[in-house]
Order: sequence, then structure tokens, then C-alpha cells
Amino acid sequence: MVQYDFLDASFGALADPTRRGILERLGAGPASISELAEQFEMTLTGISKHIGLLEDAGMVVTEKRGRIRYCRIGEHVFDREVAWMQGYRQMLEARMDRLGEFLRRTEPEQ
Repeated sequence: MVQYDFLDASFGALADPTRRGILERLGAGPASISELAEQFEMTLTGISKHIGLLEDAGMVVTEKRGRIRYCRIGEHVFDREVAWMQGYRQMLEARMDRLGEFLRRTEPEQ
């Protein structure tokens, strides 16, 4: 069986509205953990857990500068997920094309 662990991590990370909000915020530019905690009205520990899940999914990269940890969107975010969705879509479209062809061939003549 094909392993799609990256999809589990990605969709799991995206399942939470706070994490989606963090990604949206980081889309505007990097932010420190403190800035994110303040914006989302969370503790540093709480926001760090969210960032950790996003980081594990490859969506966020963190970098420590001095005492401050900065977050930014990872490079090539969603490339694998989009590729998987496109492949899945092509498979479904091919199935629908075959179904349509079958229905045309088996349609009773009037």
C-alpha cells in the first residue's frame, strides 16, 4: 500500500482554524512566536504547539535569532499535496470519461 503520511500531517495541521489562521498571517510575512501568540490571544506554550504541528507538516519554518524565534511559510508548501490532488483528480476524471462512454454505448436506441 502506498504511504501518504505527508497527507495525514498536512490535513491534520489544516484541520484546526487557529493553524489555518497562522498560515494566513504568515502569508503576509514572518512573525515571532510572541507576535503570533498576541494576535491569536494564546499563551506562548499554546501557540508553540500549533507552530510545532505546522512545522512537522513542513508548512512553517522557524529560526531562532538571539532569544526570539521567528516563523515563516516553508518553501514549496503544498507542492506534494497539490500534486496528489491533481493525480487523484485525473484518475476520477478518467473514470467519469469511461462511465460516460459506457453509458453512450449502452443507451437504448429510440
